[in-house]
This record gives sequence, structure tokens and C-alpha cells, in this order.
Amino acid sequence: MWNYKTPGIPDEEFERTEKVPITKEEVRTIQISKARLKPGQIVHDIGCGSGSISVEAALQIESSGKVFAIDYDQNAVDLTKKNLEKFNLSNVTVIFGNAKEKISELEEADAIFVGGTGGDTKEIVELSEKKLKQGGRIVIGIILIETLYSVLQIMDKLQFEDVDITQVTISKSRKTTTGTMMLARNPVTIISATKA
Repeated sequence: MWNYKTPGIPDEEFERTEKVPITKEEVRTIQISKARLKPGQIVHDIGCGSGSISVEAALQIESSGKVFAIDYDQNAVDLTKKNLEKFNLSNVTVIFGNAKEKISELEEADAIFVGGTGGDTKEIVELSEKKLKQGGRIVIGIILIETLYSVLQIMDKLQFEDVDITQVTISKSRKTTTGTMMLARNPVTIISATKA
């Protein structure tokens, strides 16, 4: 389905529904690069939504690695499974449930993505740190300023290293009757760091 090693699968290649968010293509590409993935790794995708990060991560870590995708929304779980099937991926386990309860049951990870968490991002970062291998990477996508503040506080407390904050504002072209216009999307802040 996706015959390239580079991330950046176009959004329209994914199965989508109005009720389930997707990490947009350009933001997803940056998040995948910040995780510094390689074959054979274990990855957690917390708040997997449509499964776009899970799909991209699964391709990067190849069949020798494993992704655990978690979401508390059954619609998201179902959509993630559809996308995994579409991209013919078998190295992803999709888990329905509250991440705060499920993270402790997972094996240690080389990389953890934290996405749509329903306002529990700070607690999920704390729990994720316990499941992250030494030298492992955490990548968090944030839209709300309040979430950014709370995550930076907890990352400082947990003594993450190499903390990087990148804010991404993407505009995409759209044809009109007279030409092409650019439509801006919401800015997304990506925090990435290494466990000491």
C-alpha cells in the first residue's frame, strides 16, 4: 500500500470518520522523526485515534518491532483496526480502554507517542515514563496551552533530557474558482524528549 520508507502517508489514504481525529500528515511526519525509530523497537501509541501514527510507526519499526495502540473510544479502536488492515500491518496490537489503566500492562517501550488523551496528558506522561526504556523517546502532540504548561512541568520533574519543543503551523492549498488559496490549520506543539 505505502511503498516508501519515508513517513508522510497522505491523509486521504487513511480510512476516516468525522468522530475520530487524525494526526495530520505533516505533523505526523515530524512526530515520527522526533521518535527516532528503527527496526525491532517497541512503540506505544497512546490515544491512537485513527491509527495514523500507529501505521507510520509500524512501517518504520518493520515486522521485527511491535506497536501497542490504545484508545478509550471504540470508534477509534475500530478505525485503527481498519487502517491497519488497509495497510496490511500485523505488528500492531490495538487495545480498547483507559490508557491510565492499560499502560502498566504493556511491555517496556523504546518510544511512546502521546496524542488525544482527553485532558489526562500530565498523568499519562508520568505513567509512560515508567514504561519507557532508558534512552527511550517520548513524543507528545499538544494543542492546548494549558496542556503544554502542565506537560513541561512534569517533564522537568521527571528529569527528561534533550527536551525539544517545536510548534508547527501548516497551511494547505485549496482550489477556488479563481485560483488557489492557502488554508491554515490549528498550530500543534510537539514536545519530544529522552528518558535519562
